Amino acid sequence: MSELKQVTKKLQKAVAEAIQQFTMIAEGDKIMVCLSGGKDSYAMLHMLLYFKKVAPILFDIVVVNLDQKQPDFPEEVLPNYLTNLGVDYKIIEKNTYKIVMDKTPEGKTTCSLCSRLRRGTLYEAAKDLGCNKIALGHHRNDILETFFLNFFFAGKMETMPPKFKNDAGDLIVLRPLAFCKESDIEEYSGYMNFPIIPCNLCGSQENLQRKKVKEMITDWETDFPNRNSIMMNALQNVSPSHLLDQNLYNFEKLNSN
Repeated sequence: MSELKQVTKKLQKAVAEAIQQFTMIAEGDKIMVCLSGGKDSYAMLHMLLYFKKVAPILFDIVVVNLDQKQPDFPEEVLPNYLTNLGVDYKIIEKNTYKIVMDKTPEGKTTCSLCSRLRRGTLYEAAKDLGCNKIALGHHRNDILETFFLNFFFAGKMETMPPKFKNDAGDLIVLRPLAFCKESDIEEYSGYMNFPIIPCNLCGSQENLQRKKVKEMITDWETDFPNRNSIMMNALQNVSPSHLLDQNLYNFEKLNSN
């Protein structure tokens, strides 16, 4: 049990830091917690339930799972788990799996279309449930991987922000696990014995660029311990005048006078 307490404290500290630094939660918020059935979203849910209990402010949580009608999806797992946990929840059924499989050309990855469909459905659900914020389970490794994917393959310096407003401007999206290490989440998940539900879409594709980037970052961390922490610090320590984006820094007015 001491190991569980230790990793729990690590995650609680990292989540508290993210919540505080990015002012994620305010009095009266109603947060829709997106639960996929993976280790990350389970960990996020338990962290937010903990802070709901100990925080000096009042906020509400409603858990939402999008049942995408993937083949062999165990529909009873999440309702049983959430009922036993005693939390307010809603299961949304929408056959995005069929749409993704029909629309994605053979040999192409399903992630982009699946993500767009899922995001739109969840945004709509949040508004229907009266939520002003949505919590997603992306962690530190996801943020770093996304940065390098954009850097290497999309030609831009961009990643997943811990907090942002959706395009319509009516919802705030949060990533409370932004400072959490994936290894800590894996350890926590193992101790908590979460009923993990594998994804039959993205989880079944072996040659994704994200997997290659993940391997690269893992190798770096093995060869140079603490590399991930340094890279996360870099994302919070940007010098626009030492980059090349003319929209961020006015080079035209820079002169020797």
